[in-house]
Amino acid sequence: MTDLHTATGVLLLNLGGPEKPDDIRPFLFNIFSDRQIIRLGPAFLQPLIAWLIARGRAPKSAANYARIGGGSPILALTRAQARALEARLAAHGRYLVRPCMRYWHPCAEEAISELRAAGVQRLVALPLYPQYCSASTGSSLLALERALQDGPALPLTVIRAWPDQPEYVSALARRVQEGLASFAALGGKTRLLYSAHNLPKRLVDEGDPYVGDLGKTIAALEQQTGQRGELCFQSRSGPVAWFSPSTPEAIEKAAAEGVNNLLLLPISFVSDHVETLVELDMEYRKLAEGLGMRYTLARALNDDPLFIEALARLVLAAETA
Repeated sequence: MTDLHTATGVLLLNLGGPEKPDDIRPFLFNIFSDRQIIRLGPAFLQPLIAWLIARGRAPKSAANYARIGGGSPILALTRAQARALEARLAAHGRYLVRPCMRYWHPCAEEAISELRAAGVQRLVALPLYPQYCSASTGSSLLALERALQDGPALPLTVIRAWPDQPEYVSALARRVQEGLASFAALGGKTRLLYSAHNLPKRLVDEGDPYVGDLGKTIAALEQQTGQRGELCFQSRSGPVAWFSPSTPEAIEKAAAEGVNNLLLLPISFVSDHVETLVELDMEYRKLAEGLGMRYTLARALNDDPLFIEALARLVLAAETA
């Protein structure tokens, strides 16, 4: 329990997303400028290459965002998670919980400025990436550390990864059980796919623990559900080697093997955004149903109370470590 007269700032680190069409191109530029994600030529040329890629990709991205209202819901959902977590932590002291986005607003500088103005004496960084990846958690933490160099010092506690946190795993297990129940009366062969965001193989070759952390999540989940699933990867782009099978390849394989019912669980995402709402719920649904399968996408965790409990326990454990 923290001192009731002092405040702890909790930063929920997330990717961020464009809130309106005019945000899309600069948002893409911010992503492709980050060498933690992808190295585009020599470092001094990366901003130019990122500008060209953003200009080329913006129309397609805008079309995808138009399908979900013109912008990403990720900030609104992260704010809802922050409010719920702040309420849950209130019994343990004074906590102020704020979103901190990597590639859009509020960025680290903005979030830290707000918390400093509110009088926090320490910070806890809680990445909303359960599995550590240098291209997500690592990049977000680097941006946070750079932002903290300006202004008065604030002690920082970092929660690096939590792939098998019990309440988080239980929340996923409920999603799996709920999805399987939707097929219970239908008969036929059922398959569970775990769809994770892809990353370049180079990062794992350099020691990134992401794929190993995915394995920890899956092992803990399957121990609870007793249901085996298959890991696949979505959202790859660029001329580098990526992990396989891709999620579309896994869907096509399931159809070829006579699967009737397909349950897809987003294993590395904890809130809805364009990749769950368009890629998973629209594009992959169309693919699976076109191949003759029934398709269920497990609901995102968002501000599910059990998931918020997981976040609260992570913060409280970090404070007493």
